[in-house]
This record gives sequence, structure tokens and C-alpha cells, in this order.
Amino acid sequence: MKKLIVFDLDGTLAESKSAVDPAMSGLLHDLLAIVKVAIISGCGWPQFEKQVVAKLPHDERLTQLSLLPTCGTKFYQYSGDWKKLYEEDFTRDQRDKILSSLHKALAEAGYKVAKVWGEVIEDRGSQITFSALGQKAPLEEKNKWDPDYVKRKKIKAILDKLIPQFSVRIGGSTSIDITKPGIDKAYGIGKLRDLLHISLKEMIYIGDALFPGGNDYPAEKAGVDCIPVKGPEQTKQVIKTIIACLSDREQAA
Repeated sequence: MKKLIVFDLDGTLAESKSAVDPAMSGLLHDLLAIVKVAIISGCGWPQFEKQVVAKLPHDERLTQLSLLPTCGTKFYQYSGDWKKLYEEDFTRDQRDKILSSLHKALAEAGYKVAKVWGEVIEDRGSQITFSALGQKAPLEEKNKWDPDYVKRKKIKAILDKLIPQFSVRIGGSTSIDITKPGIDKAYGIGKLRDLLHISLKEMIYIGDALFPGGNDYPAEKAGVDCIPVKGPEQTKQVIKTIIACLSDREQAA
């Protein structure tokens, strides 16, 4: 019997940097009525607030929801309001090393874009994220830039040599996430296990980047049962199936 359903955010519950739509919000609300839910993403807490928190009904079911920004280096739970349980940020030396290496990797990869929308490199405290077209780029432009991951895999390969002491993961539609060593979705999964006292066998992880090098792949390597999806519409069908299965088991019990 699964006790926790864990989701990626961008590309899984919502399109990149977009809010969950009303149908997804309703399905998550229904799911929270029967099982604990967690969302782990490379994005920061402000993005969680815009994409998820503001779109969910504010009732007692939120106590069943755990939110883990920046791959679990921050952890929020609800008890009348959203409370941060912990936060683990880079040191100044670590931040400087990552930023200088990222600039070198981008120069060596040779990828240039004609136009950007917003910040290209964002410091999220415990994670530094490169977004090729900027944080506020239109979704249609993002989807065209690197649909086969070739550009980001090249940048990642260079970064892996420059900063092997850090974790470098492909995320979103145009982004690369850099965290402390060992900080990835598996780290967030471990935090959920320890704080919620739920074993890995009692979890399901759902994400759109469960391929080697993708930022969801560490969840699979950690030993959690995983369901790969290709976007929010497929995720909706998965949630409906999970709700039906868990409901049937509860009735049978």
C-alpha cells in the first residue's frame, strides 16, 4: 500500500514556470483526501507559491502536503500557514566556484541566444540555476530551444569536469540545476523518508525527466517506484488511476 505520492513540478504537474491548471488543482485536492503528497522541484519557494500554493483550495487537506523547493534543501509543511522546517544554503566560496565555472562552461559550449527574458543565472540560496532563455521566457520559445536535451547535455558534460564536487542536473525545458554534492531528488526523497517516517517502498515518484542525467533520475536510483510522464495531461491520467486504485483498496479493506 503506497502512503506517499511524490511529484516533480515543471513538466509534470504544470508547464514550465506556469501555474497548475484548475483540473490539476482539483485532482491534487482529491488525492490529498486519501494519501500524503509531496512535490520536489529545483525551483525556489516563490515559484512554488505562484505555481501551486495559490492554486490549491486552502483547507485541512493541505496538512497532507509537503513542499520541497530546490531539490529538498528546503522543506515546507502546512499547519494553518506554510512553515519552513529547514534551509541549507551554499557558502560564499561554493557559490563563487559554481558561478565562475558556469560562465566558463557556457563560453566553451558556444551557445548564444538572440533574446532572453529575465535572469539567465538565478541564485536560489541552496541551488544555482541556469535558464538559457531567462526565467520569464515564453513557453513556446523554451520548447523550441533544446527539445532533445543536446545543448544542455553538452553544457552539463563541461560542468561535470569543472565542478565534479557538485551535482549538475538537467531540469525544466531550458535549465540546468547545480546543487551541493549529493543534493538531488534522491536527497529530497531521503528527507521525506526521515521526516514523514515513510519507507521508500511506500512511495511513488512521478516525473518527466526520469532518464539518466535528468533531474528526476536520482529518485529512481534511490529505489523508489517511478512513473515517467511526458507532461501535465499524462500526469492527470496517472493521478486518476492512483485515486481509483487507492479508493478500491480502502473499500476492500
